[in-house]
Parts: sequence; structure tokens; C-alpha cells
Amino acid sequence: MREIMKNIKKSEVLTLKDLVSYQEGQVVSKTLAQNDAVSVTLFAFAEKEEISTHQSNGDAFVTCLDGVGKITIDDVDYSLHEGESIVMPAGHPHAVSGEENFKMLLVVIF
Repeated sequence: MREIMKNIKKSEVLTLKDLVSYQEGQVVSKTLAQNDAVSVTLFAFAEKEEISTHQSNGDAFVTCLDGVGKITIDDVDYSLHEGESIVMPAGHPHAVSGEENFKMLLVVIF
């Protein structure tokens, strides 16, 4: 049987922000699922670290798990705090950075 989700325990209550760790000067990611329809990834951004402007073929749903992140969509900046979410629409330029240490869950729907 093929594994649909990886790098995550199943049938167990989890705290997502504890599944990825901050590393100074880095953006750390952990892929939980990836296929032609969906991508699910946890990220930990050290303060001031970023993923530069790019575009995606899918709608990217971001939920802040810890800290404060800056999401830029079409050159407009949004601050994302713990528990808040935003959708970065497919085909629109966007970037993500940690205003401080910042953890997020990214779900991209293709």
C-alpha cells in the first residue's frame, strides 16, 4: 500500500508547530503530502528569512502556527499571526518571510 501522507504520525493527536524546528539563518520545511492534486508542507522561518517572489500553479492556503509572518501577494504585504490564514491565488506573484520566527502550514491545491 502506498503511503499518502509521510513524515507525520497517524491516529495520534498532534501539535503541528512542534513537528518542525527553527534553525538560525534558515527556512526549514517538512513535506507531509505531495501529489498532482495537493501539496501539504510545514515551514519554520527563522526571523528575517524568506522565500522570494514566485508563482504557483495552485491556490496556496497558508495558516500561521507560531510567530508572525509577512505574506506578499501582488506587491501587497499582509502580516499573519498565530491562528490566522490567507490564500495566495494561483498565478499571482507571492513571497513569504518571517517578521520574527514564524511557522506555517502550507496547503497548495492544484
